[in-house]
Amino acid sequence: MSDHHRPHQMDENPAGIDLPLEPLPGHSSRGRLERVLRRGEFAVTTELNPPDSADPEDVYNRARVFDGWVDAINAVDASGANCHMSSVGICALLTRMGYAPVMQIACRDKNRIAIQGDVLGGAAMGVANILCLTGDGVQAGDQPGAKPVFDLDSMSLLETIRIMRDNGKFLSGRKLTTPPKLFLGAAINPFAPPYDFRPIHLGKKIAAGAQFLQSQYCFDVPMLRSFMDKARDLGFTDQAFILVGVGPLASAKTAKWIRSNVPGIHIPDAVIKRLEGAQDQKKEGKRLCIDIINEVKEIPGISGIHVMAYRQEEYVAEIVDESGVLKGRRPWKREARGDDQMVAERLEHLLHDNVTETQVDLVKSAH
Repeated sequence: MSDHHRPHQMDENPAGIDLPLEPLPGHSSRGRLERVLRRGEFAVTTELNPPDSADPEDVYNRARVFDGWVDAINAVDASGANCHMSSVGICALLTRMGYAPVMQIACRDKNRIAIQGDVLGGAAMGVANILCLTGDGVQAGDQPGAKPVFDLDSMSLLETIRIMRDNGKFLSGRKLTTPPKLFLGAAINPFAPPYDFRPIHLGKKIAAGAQFLQSQYCFDVPMLRSFMDKARDLGFTDQAFILVGVGPLASAKTAKWIRSNVPGIHIPDAVIKRLEGAQDQKKEGKRLCIDIINEVKEIPGISGIHVMAYRQEEYVAEIVDESGVLKGRRPWKREARGDDQMVAERLEHLLHDNVTETQVDLVKSAH
């Protein structure tokens, strides 16, 4: 297969990696993630651990470890109510370099005026995917004295953005001159009670506008199968793309802490026992994640995985590679441009010349 016909080359604008793709019939966005899913390929997404920094290189260094292994990168919006670089800021940096971000929007911190502005700003920067979240309460984070907003919730946020995209209007009814072209997502948790309600809740999010769903961590595959059976029976798997959350556990101790302290994450005793019985628990946690992926990818109605590897991002490529979910497909990768070095050298030369000239001017003015 020639480079020109490689699958990932189909998903890049020849006029520039930072530019949106040509629109396709039946697509609501001009991004890569929607294309991959609508082609029926098994999608892989991940999360970028946001830095406590104003240095763009901190974002780029974290994104590079995913190169060629994922179809989109979630830009987290202050998860756990802890402040980091903003989701909008991360998306601005990622789109500039050609990456496909999923811009998370949590309703906790902003009212509908600010949120609708962020939606337009994100779309203008090239964001094609938005994940709508209600958001954790401020008491969960390190600044519990913050004032919570919750003007919208995930459901009304989905409806708001759908109205902006499909009707070309703000919630006020005022018309948009250019509506945003977006692929809308939401979160689901098949592993939290009440279990019978979870497939129905999925249907409500789809009705509100969700086109793709990313789930909470899956450590209990039989429980996921039960959820998917009901979702298929209700016809929901034909209406939206479901990506299952997976990730490596660093140790049995970590697993126990998460189970006790992070609401909504279900970790069976068998998983903890398996980690406790391993000589290298971190390696076993990675192996466990791969085993879960291999089971999950065979479940009808599953369209992909969402790999969350907090502080273990370097494992994402290994996990995706060893699980074989890509089936030889190569997601988009930022290739080094031929003129990158030339541009860098030219900038260095200009900076050096500027410093030299300034020193000469200072010497002249002193005499």
